[in-house]
Amino acid sequence: MNVIYQFDEAARLPLPGDNCAVATRQLDAGTVIHYEGHTLTLDYTVMEGHRFTVKAIAPGEDLLSWGMPFGAALQAIQPGHYVINESVLHELSVRQLKFALPAEPNFEDHVPPFVLDEAGFQPAAAAPAYAETRTFMGYRRCEARGVGTRNHVVLLGTTSRTGSYVKQLAGRLQADLKNYPNIDGIVPAAHTEGGTEKPNNLDLLLRTLAGFMVNPNVGAVLVVDYGSEPVTNRMVESYLREHNYPIHDVLHKFVSLQGGFEENLATGEAIVREWLPAVNAMQRTSESISNLKIGLQCGGSDAFSGISANPLLGWISEELVRYGGAASLAETDELIGAEPYVLSKVRNVETARKFLELVNRFRERTSWHGSSAEGNPSGGNKYRGLYNIYLKSIGAARKKDPFTRLDYATEYGELMKDGGYYFMDSPGNDLESIAGQVAAGCNMIFFTTGNGSITNFPYVPTVKVVTTTSRFQLLSNDMDVNAGQYLEGKSMEELGQEVFDLTIKIASGQRSVGEKAGHAQVQIWRNWQQNDASQLETLLHPPVPSGEPIAIQADAGAVERPIEFTFTRHQDTRASDNIGLILPTSLCAGQVANMITQRLNKQGAGQPEISRFVALAHTEGCGNSGGQAEELYARTMIGYVTHPMVRHCLMLEHGCEKTHNDFMRHQMEEMGVDADRVGFASIQLDGGITKVTQKVEAWFADQLAAASAAEKESVGLEGLRIGILSDGSISDDAGEQLAKLTQMIVDAGGLVVVPQNSGLLTTAAYSNRLFTVSDVRPSITYGEHVRRNGFHIMETPTEHWVETITGLGATGVEIMIALVGNRPMQVHPFVPMLQMASEPAMRQYDGKDLDVMLAGDPNAWTQQILEHCKQTIEHRYTPRLFQQGNVDFQFTRGFLGVSL
Repeated sequence: MNVIYQFDEAARLPLPGDNCAVATRQLDAGTVIHYEGHTLTLDYTVMEGHRFTVKAIAPGEDLLSWGMPFGAALQAIQPGHYVINESVLHELSVRQLKFALPAEPNFEDHVPPFVLDEAGFQPAAAAPAYAETRTFMGYRRCEARGVGTRNHVVLLGTTSRTGSYVKQLAGRLQADLKNYPNIDGIVPAAHTEGGTEKPNNLDLLLRTLAGFMVNPNVGAVLVVDYGSEPVTNRMVESYLREHNYPIHDVLHKFVSLQGGFEENLATGEAIVREWLPAVNAMQRTSESISNLKIGLQCGGSDAFSGISANPLLGWISEELVRYGGAASLAETDELIGAEPYVLSKVRNVETARKFLELVNRFRERTSWHGSSAEGNPSGGNKYRGLYNIYLKSIGAARKKDPFTRLDYATEYGELMKDGGYYFMDSPGNDLESIAGQVAAGCNMIFFTTGNGSITNFPYVPTVKVVTTTSRFQLLSNDMDVNAGQYLEGKSMEELGQEVFDLTIKIASGQRSVGEKAGHAQVQIWRNWQQNDASQLETLLHPPVPSGEPIAIQADAGAVERPIEFTFTRHQDTRASDNIGLILPTSLCAGQVANMITQRLNKQGAGQPEISRFVALAHTEGCGNSGGQAEELYARTMIGYVTHPMVRHCLMLEHGCEKTHNDFMRHQMEEMGVDADRVGFASIQLDGGITKVTQKVEAWFADQLAAASAAEKESVGLEGLRIGILSDGSISDDAGEQLAKLTQMIVDAGGLVVVPQNSGLLTTAAYSNRLFTVSDVRPSITYGEHVRRNGFHIMETPTEHWVETITGLGATGVEIMIALVGNRPMQVHPFVPMLQMASEPAMRQYDGKDLDVMLAGDPNAWTQQILEHCKQTIEHRYTPRLFQQGNVDFQFTRGFLGVSL
């Protein structure tokens, strides 16, 4: 018997006059709904948040939500029919659903282009300002900086190369905080940018770093570089002075690291500890809320974001602006299709024109990379009812109240100098967008979410607003506000006043839920590799490496002293180590994965079978283009799933990303990898951080209980799987000996992988000894798991050191040899890296960060390297920089990856 509902029990119209309704619960096929005196019968199961028609729609007619078009009918659609487009059909096809889907879409993504009527443009008047103000307790800075809601010591890495330094330094200083109650935290701001030559995002990167430093929530900031990166402290300092940033008001120091990693950490500790009394002396005072600048974000959006949570932020923003404060709307590509609404009330025609220029520039940049700005919605968005960018944008734009005037359209990270309502150019990638708002001066972030995003920023409090009561109840320990109360009858006025009061409390020091959870992420708008479309066709159709080993000359001779290595065997797998791996499927799951592995390691879980647990936190999976970048990512992820050192692997999804668990299952099936060997957990679907932690711990416990016993096995050079890479100058002697080592291992049946960007391949000493031809091309793609031993060259789309070792680790190598000529570099999270040098200038690192200083008779170096490999593989030696924590991990986006 079919279930029967009154319309209000089962669905909601965003606005009267819409022809498509949003299901407020899952409605099975055949469900009967009474609507305005008529009876609708659903032809297919409609998931919660998905849409069905309430009126007949003719072919070519617009489908409407909030009175705006989000597509055009491909055929006649009758009342009660499920509406679905091709991209959502594709998304749902990789999900594990228990009901039938339509065979084909019934509407296409199409919205008429917006054209600004400059001739008829009418400037909008500002809403009347309130005569009186309200106050909060904040940290008064100079007039140009404003008032902070927090008082943090920030440790800022100028580029990605000092990211692991500031993380380690922050960790060492946490215990000091108990003595300084007025300091809210000592936090690292580590990011992925500035690590490659001539970055195309240089201007916005410098602007962001400058803005990070003068944000009013900063009590003091230590800025660190090595002095030799493509972006340096000197460049940041010059940018601050030239653009009149109020750096004079900030307790700060620029430090270029010299010498060993450990001594640099000691130097950093001394600087920060000297500052702590002064930062602690800063006191909260009563300040007008006109000093609040709030960043408005949405992530993990669903069909209710534009109905409850985003309009709530619109109400709060309008209220704040009338008190003299400022609000910032961002995420450029998530407003495409909503231009008529965004520009319905604008301060002047110049602002309207600038807004459209920024949108068009964003479209152009993505087109250079073979992508479309309209491709933004993630798999999680589509699963939860946001069919395309137009529907997502129409809802996202509700963070601007209908009564609110758009006052300014600004560049990414451009300072907000006055009160009013701003639009800031940024990608839809949540963390990248938030970084721009923090740089612009926002001292609070409001983050709406349908799925339950757990995102936080290190030194600006994030208030998370969830769209529905059911999702709030599932994730109550991780969310601040339940906007679902509006769907259940509470007036927007009443709910808005409650949340506005909460805003003042959090601005005054009450910790948000995210701050209590103790995790945060930083991601600046990532570099893009193309500045035009001239190379697009070539890049879209690159040659595909064969995957077969490259033939090399075999005349290395015998090892001076035969050497054997002790490995561990589990049934058909032989490995030098056995780790428990948590692979976050996106940026937002990364810090939770770190927290869980720290907990497991502290408990000593799995020992002695598992040596340790590792999480590979990264910045991908959300808000980046698909195509080649997504293929690179998926291939590299699966390289780690199948890595010989990984005994047990679990994938941890946030729940709303593009590359969710079901996506990864599908990719494993496509690549012939058994998904049953992998665990899966979801922060959002499993009920939040606490519950997902329990689930992950239980899964690993079950795997360990069922595991077979391990045996020790001795092997020769044929058991070695080595990656060799280099940075800086390479002596002929070093090149000659590494070539000899390569030949020995390959001749014995082992594996050697060298990245394409390694200077070794261009040295005569290495290449002439190995190759009989001059044109040697890569044999494997970036991050590809090697299936046949021998000699391989791995494609590397960038010069970025960490991106290189991330791809190299996924190939299956179990140890890396890094020949460094400038300074020791970051190491991999679980594949041991031995850093070696032969140049006299590198002697300053001997006994500190270097593992091997190659000196004396070069003919003895190969044996010396093998002895160090043996000690490392057998866990009798731990590489120095791994021990000290100079560890990093980052996927490449290739030549065509771009933020969306």
